[in-house]
Amino acid sequence: MTEPFSFRLLATDGAARQGEISTPRGIIRTPAFMPVATLGSIKGVGWPDVKASGADIVLGNTYHLMLRPGAERVAEQGGLHTFINWPHPILTDSGGFQVMSLSALRKVTENSVTFRSHIDGTKFELTPERAIEIQALLGSDIAMQLDECIRLPASREDVARAMKLSLWWAERSKRAFNNAPGRALFGIVQGGDVPELRVESALALADIGFQGYAIGGLAVGEPQEVMLAMIEATMPHLPAGRPHYLMGVGTPDDLIEAVARGIDMFDCVMPTRNGRHGQAFTRHGPINLSNARHANDPRPLDETSDCPAARDYSRAYLHHLVKANEAMGATLLSTVNLFYYQHLMAGIRAAIAEGRFDAFRAATKEGWARGDIPPL
Repeated sequence: MTEPFSFRLLATDGAARQGEISTPRGIIRTPAFMPVATLGSIKGVGWPDVKASGADIVLGNTYHLMLRPGAERVAEQGGLHTFINWPHPILTDSGGFQVMSLSALRKVTENSVTFRSHIDGTKFELTPERAIEIQALLGSDIAMQLDECIRLPASREDVARAMKLSLWWAERSKRAFNNAPGRALFGIVQGGDVPELRVESALALADIGFQGYAIGGLAVGEPQEVMLAMIEATMPHLPAGRPHYLMGVGTPDDLIEAVARGIDMFDCVMPTRNGRHGQAFTRHGPINLSNARHANDPRPLDETSDCPAARDYSRAYLHHLVKANEAMGATLLSTVNLFYYQHLMAGIRAAIAEGRFDAFRAATKEGWARGDIPPL
């Protein structure tokens, strides 16, 4: 009998892994990129295009949804899947990162974090138990433990304190979750840029036991080489038979390098955020449509793309939309970027399955380095 939530590896190529996560709401092909639906929507992009891009799962933000419209209200509407009309898998983060990054007034204790809403100043208290309760009300398929994420650089003392507090909150989160049928809870490795603290966190979380393991507290200002070094330090100590999720990452190069080190899942706002600012991600590398050189260019972004926005509109038109600050420009470029990220992940999965991941990685990077060939 198939488990309601399970993960199986289908192929490996070096440390890179191809597999699938089974949930009651569908299969998640891994490595997977999760578009970020912060407030229950992918900014500027409709759900049909999100699904058409190849996304199997999206991420909702517990902090933002608890403030507006409120978890209880979402539950009254039938849960987040019904509320937003996305019947496929959803992962919700715990809200810890947003509490730390958006709340000017906050206090962290062993029991909880108290903070004031960035919207209207209302005071809230978030405990590990309340974070799990909110995610249950939202009805997400994958929930995350509450953790404390601190920005780097930070002192070793601060990093160690936050890591140990996150472990205590992991234990409480698991007790509160209580193995809800058909849903999964992931633990989060913390430890900043200190390898031995990362190892300590990973080993302790493995002892507690979760259906998946995330690496948090990276992509918070440190160089890419530091992020990759922390992944390398952590991965040998996480259970191989569980999904490995790198939170909040990142650029296409970050994704391909993290996959090479054993990561299975990603999320990032970059595809839509950069799209709103006129940047398209393509097999030629990033293209800034606000640049004047595109003003008279009749070519599409990529005539080979399966994304209509990349294939059917001229660069001149996209440049015009960006310069005129037209909403359609943001929508088209965000769509282009979502499709490209999913295209990259599909290529990675196929390459791992066929034992040619290193060649795929080299060819992809060569295409980015070669860049966009200007018209004759």
